[in-house]
Amino acid sequence: MTSRVLLAEDEPHIIELLCFLLGRAGFAVDIEETGPGVLSRMAEGPPDVLILDVMLPGMNGFEVMRRLRSDPVGAEVPVVMLTAKGQREDREAAEKLNVDVFITKPFSNVELIETVQRLAHGRAA
Repeated sequence: MTSRVLLAEDEPHIIELLCFLLGRAGFAVDIEETGPGVLSRMAEGPPDVLILDVMLPGMNGFEVMRRLRSDPVGAEVPVVMLTAKGQREDREAAEKLNVDVFITKPFSNVELIETVQRLAHGRAA
């Protein structure tokens, strides 16, 4: 069965790149461009992995994480936080919210795909 990734990103170039890379790696990719939209998608059924940008319209990625982790369904979804906000405070906030992996932009394509593969197959990143 094909693993499903929910990509929460609002930058068109990054969406295009990640859809290509993840698709080539065998993942089905759903796209959501707003924070509230991510929560709606999660309510429909959790993906195998969520790739979450911090800076999203409507609700930032940290607030999305707070809400996900307080919900029994969202609490178990592996999350890769992919962001341009790589300051120590951002990493610490992500860690407190139980983000599985924190990757800053620009990122290594290989590292990101390998990370998603590990998380989708239930192995620690």
